Amino acid sequence: MEDLSRAAGITKSSFYHHVSGKEELLRAALERSLDGLFAILDERHATSGRPVDRLRYIVRRQVEVLQAELPYVTLLLRVRGNTETERWALERRRSFDAAIAELVREAAGAGQVRADVDPAVAAKLLSGTVNSIVEWYRPGRPGADALPEDVVRTVFEGVLARD
Repeated sequence: MEDLSRAAGITKSSFYHHVSGKEELLRAALERSLDGLFAILDERHATSGRPVDRLRYIVRRQVEVLQAELPYVTLLLRVRGNTETERWALERRRSFDAAIAELVREAAGAGQVRADVDPAVAAKLLSGTVNSIVEWYRPGRPGADALPEDVVRTVFEGVLARD
């Protein structure tokens, strides 16, 4: 907390005037990333249209949120459930994955994804693919603007050449 107050240019006691402690800061940071993800689910292209198109849109937007909120998303991906706040964040992440699994189910029912794909596994793989980006993505590098579309194309079309 002392480092944070110093970086903010205020005293430690002034810092505590605005926040109660580390747990409140953690929750605020986690809320920022989670709110960004859940907001996607309410966007027009995520709520209307063919299920597979909605799924593509959500994956693209997940990458965009990750890029825009990289430190906060990285923090979210590092929580392990050691505190009440971390458990809350993990539960919200599970809710997001459940919403994606439901959309995969809809897409399978519409014949837009393979029927033999387990929706829960697909949702975890989609999120895992996007989440792995925090390990190697660096803002400002060439290709950063194309990353969301590159991820969508690779996930939904694969890496194998077409015959």
